[in-house]
Amino acid sequence: MTNPLRFFLLSLLLLSQASWAQTKPKAAAATKPLSQRMTDSFIAEYPDSLGIQKSRIARWGYEQGVMLAAIERVGQRTGDPRYLDYVHKIVDYSVQPDGTITGYKADDYSVDNLPTGRSILTLSQKYPKETKYRKAADLLRQQLTTHPRTKEGGFWHKKRYPNQMWLDGLYMVEPFYAEYSKLFNQPANFDDIAKQFALIEKYCVDPKTGLLYHAYDESKEQKWANKQTGQSPNFWSRGMGWYAMALVDVLDYFPKNHLQRAQLIKDLQRLAPVLAKYQDPKTGGWYQVTDQGTRAGNYIETSSSSMFVYALAKGARLGYLDKKYAAVAQKGYDGLVKNFIETTPDGALVMNGTVSVGGLGGDPYRDGSYEYYLSEKIKKNDFKGVGPFIMASLEIEMAKR
Repeated sequence: MTNPLRFFLLSLLLLSQASWAQTKPKAAAATKPLSQRMTDSFIAEYPDSLGIQKSRIARWGYEQGVMLAAIERVGQRTGDPRYLDYVHKIVDYSVQPDGTITGYKADDYSVDNLPTGRSILTLSQKYPKETKYRKAADLLRQQLTTHPRTKEGGFWHKKRYPNQMWLDGLYMVEPFYAEYSKLFNQPANFDDIAKQFALIEKYCVDPKTGLLYHAYDESKEQKWANKQTGQSPNFWSRGMGWYAMALVDVLDYFPKNHLQRAQLIKDLQRLAPVLAKYQDPKTGGWYQVTDQGTRAGNYIETSSSSMFVYALAKGARLGYLDKKYAAVAQKGYDGLVKNFIETTPDGALVMNGTVSVGGLGGDPYRDGSYEYYLSEKIKKNDFKGVGPFIMASLEIEMAKR
């Protein structure tokens, strides 16, 4: 064989190998379940090498917490150590060798500071010789000892939101509180945890619809608060989504013989048919303002829809709910995938349709009106949507198997 011909054939071989190397990962990725594909897409967008100054995922907050919890579950499900390694690296940007936490201010008394504590608890068990994780978990737990409460013992949402319990806060506090209590043998805490749910059921549930108002103000002083009930004016789906996820996650740790465990299951069973009733029959999703789907401006919101899918699917899988709710979850999930999940040219997944935020009070003042909830921006690949979607995907994938 002449040298020019040999060179030509060798060039073709190298070119074909390069092409195979470029296409094989994309082809392989397409065969993975959606939970893993979405997680891989997220990690590619937020690699663990960016550092705390550049990466949103490395900054302390509840959005980080829900994302890391989702990634951790993918690692547990797949057995692939890359995912827990990622969580480990991200948490270590904030947790210092002495157990202090960069970006955490205990004096803020904000429940939003606690969700990432669940990943810290995981690391404290995996790396027991690295005492910083236990110290950091203890630091977060200590906040609850002095955290301001309503007269009946409910955690304020934040110090700057006095006398208020928000639905969001149940997810921010109770799963961490319950897991910590189980790991470190503090059974008395479960009475306190159950009380938080009981207060929300008492003050936020609307007797006509069964839906839950976003929050209540015990003092009834806020401009958004009903002067008779203290309730906020509307039903915000993501607030209920946080609450539904809190219920199914807390049950993972609640002692089987605890008197209030059965009540928590009843709370979930009360909520499930309400969610099924307000599911949009066309898309399978849930509207931003839950009960006003036909009103101008309302839209299917993807973080809340993912949260409801997760809670209903998990509840059905674990036997808390009738199996018919697995079908409700599947319909919701199919709608999410069909209408809101896109694939980019390089094979990454993108999630659309997540509202950026929802709150009450503050400056500028959020009055809880229908117009307010419709005024917040809709975002792509928002952590509060992607994390719950990954968790919902895992539940749907387990149900199929």
